[in-house]
Amino acid sequence: MQVPQDIKALRQEGALQITWSDGEVARLRFTAVREACTCAQCVDEITGERILDPATIPPDITIENLQLVGNYALRISWSDGHSTGLYTWPLLRSLSHG
Repeated sequence: MQVPQDIKALRQEGALQITWSDGEVARLRFTAVREACTCAQCVDEITGERILDPATIPPDITIENLQLVGNYALRISWSDGHSTGLYTWPLLRSLSHG
């Protein structure tokens, strides 16, 4: 499993930059990362159906805070007040290959 070696919120560019252990550098649009949240507020826990309407994500959304969770995920606090989702390394890697 690839793991991040460096993670930066490039607020001016509206992108999350991740340098992976294999040397790949990915830049993920904030809106795409926010849309990919898998928490219970964004995805129905029983059906797995996405609840979050992408149209409700502000186009100028930004990251206010990044927090590592163990050695497996990232918690992001967003400017829209959302902060309950965990972004695992496999999820972020899959977004890198969009």
